[in-house]
Amino acid sequence: MSFKRLDPEDISISAESVTAPVWSGNLVTLSTFFTSSEQAASTAGDFYIDVYQTASTLDNSAVQFSIAYCDVEGSGSVDFTSGVSGYSPSQVNYKTYRNLVLGDEESLVSFGGVTSSYFFALNFERSRFKEKLLPGTLSLALTYNGKSLTLSDIVPDTVTFGDAGRIYDLKAVSGSTLGDTTFTEGSNLFLKSGSYGRLYPDVGLILLNGQALDAPVSVGGLFMGFSGSGAGGARVPNTDTSSSAKLFTAISASANFRINSEETISSNYVFVRARNQEFNYSSNPSYLTGSGELRHSILIDDPKTYFTSIGLYNDSNDLLAVAKLSRPLLKDSRKEALVRIKLDF
Repeated sequence: MSFKRLDPEDISISAESVTAPVWSGNLVTLSTFFTSSEQAASTAGDFYIDVYQTASTLDNSAVQFSIAYCDVEGSGSVDFTSGVSGYSPSQVNYKTYRNLVLGDEESLVSFGGVTSSYFFALNFERSRFKEKLLPGTLSLALTYNGKSLTLSDIVPDTVTFGDAGRIYDLKAVSGSTLGDTTFTEGSNLFLKSGSYGRLYPDVGLILLNGQALDAPVSVGGLFMGFSGSGAGGARVPNTDTSSSAKLFTAISASANFRINSEETISSNYVFVRARNQEFNYSSNPSYLTGSGELRHSILIDDPKTYFTSIGLYNDSNDLLAVAKLSRPLLKDSRKEALVRIKLDF
């Protein structure tokens, strides 16, 4: 076995971005959506519902993302304790995601500069998006009450950052039957080009503004019916416990959900050089006779070797990595070899 110390110039480091579909089976667009009745009926189902690409009972089924309804007033879910209003799973969800995206336990989450007291969270399964989601690839179609809306993320020149990393607002795109206009809900003003929600690619999260989706059709909303308007435009707390299921219905009815993942792959390139007078002899027992002499006399004046692998060692001679060649490489005094080893991490 022969050793050769690597010089600093023999090692190069690079990084490249690799993109891929988020969904199982490398599907570019997810068009089939299923839930698990068992999961929905469990305690976890009070907080969120998991969405699968196929029936949850099949062997190849896998969770693609989850839907959670979040309401600061605790509406839209059953109270933990009868008679103690507001303390419910939807309130826990709101506080959880508020703390994640704002790092604040008091403020309301805002969309397009306007605060919202309730929203939906689409949380991607961690293994789906790997390192992060890829901005500019989102296309989420919703269909409800005879109206359709397709949302996409806005990739601005200057990116906004928060406690959850980068933030991208969502807008309505062409193909939506609602147009792209300004509309009002109660006393708040929402602009479709920025109010429908936000994408947080670094944590695999989409927040959809419930107030924008719940606006009446007459002012450009889907009117999903999660809440109504009382005297003076005040919001009436929703007592329906199927809010997450309604959003699931809107997503599955359109059957068009597309987004990609992005992963930065760092690579070390190690260049191993074998000059003409190096690595021409082998310590392999097949080279020697029982008495320790070269088995073939021609190897005395014209030594040859065939190497099939290269080991990388540290200064303590501990083997750290082995690079296998696709085929044996002939080495003699008339040849020099240069092998590039790529280490991804």
